[in-house]
Amino acid sequence: MAAPRTTVACFGEALIDFLSLPAAAGQPRSFLEQPGGAPANVAVGVAQLGGRSRFVGMLAQDIFGDTLLAALRAHAVDTAQVRRTDAAPTALAFVSLDAAGERSFSFYRPPAADLLFRSSDFDETAFADIAVFHVCSNSLTHPDIAEATLHGMRLAAAAGALVSIDLNLRPALWPRDADPRPWLWRALALAKLVKLSREELEALTDAGDTAAVIERLLAGDAEAVVVTDGAAPIHWWTRSRHGQATTFPVDTIDTTAAGDAFVAGLLWRLVALGIGAGTLAAAFDDDAVRADLLRHGAAAGALATTRHGAFVAMPDADAVRTLIETHG
Repeated sequence: MAAPRTTVACFGEALIDFLSLPAAAGQPRSFLEQPGGAPANVAVGVAQLGGRSRFVGMLAQDIFGDTLLAALRAHAVDTAQVRRTDAAPTALAFVSLDAAGERSFSFYRPPAADLLFRSSDFDETAFADIAVFHVCSNSLTHPDIAEATLHGMRLAAAAGALVSIDLNLRPALWPRDADPRPWLWRALALAKLVKLSREELEALTDAGDTAAVIERLLAGDAEAVVVTDGAAPIHWWTRSRHGQATTFPVDTIDTTAAGDAFVAGLLWRLVALGIGAGTLAAAFDDDAVRADLLRHGAAAGALATTRHGAFVAMPDADAVRTLIETHG
């Protein structure tokens, strides 16, 4: 009998966030270096919760690439499928926070090492233990890395893994005047589980018709669509049902990795409950199971906003459990 699949593999970018710190009057700003990158954050988030996770991507042979690799390993993320290159540096993101903890980004990418991963860099034998293969849209911004992303999604599906996508759309990363939607839809069409923010759902629309977006997603491979909106209720859809779930009240100071923490909590719980590609639809149509899944995602996402940073903001299972028990 085959061993159960338990690994959440996250593919795409890892980068360095430089978090803007408050400055005294008349003094220049300073920045705190923090490892980050959406799929890398999810990998760390799953591991922090006690799950098995793997990061798959290209890191630079520079001081920031060394920092990222060390940080992933320090958080117990499997890095056996990490590739290294000296052909480009590590991507950088400078993060500013407003009074409510909402963030804005200034990106320095391309050139960047994460964009140099190619389809041939995948080890096809490494998909055998994957329960979930997770991607974001930041590895769709240029044709070669986009093709690698789609190739990885197809390999994962063929190996029996549940394919997940969090759009995590950052328009500033796309070439000027480019319409990202054709590439976004190619990736969305390959995912069983789709997570969007409200803004991303609206970005996919024509003339504001969000219902048509949900209908198109569920007409493809997607069996569950989840839309988050900060502290507002979470909306979810399956092919037969639609509803919403509540979030958790917390004192927010930094929303930088909240969506990634939500995804980590959701994917970790999916694997813990033994839910895979063949049972996702039934799980989301079961009121108790779906509530459990979204509760864990919402708790992890909420807790991440109470700390600064990305990797270091990911909560552990005890914190998630405590928040859920405290608020019912």
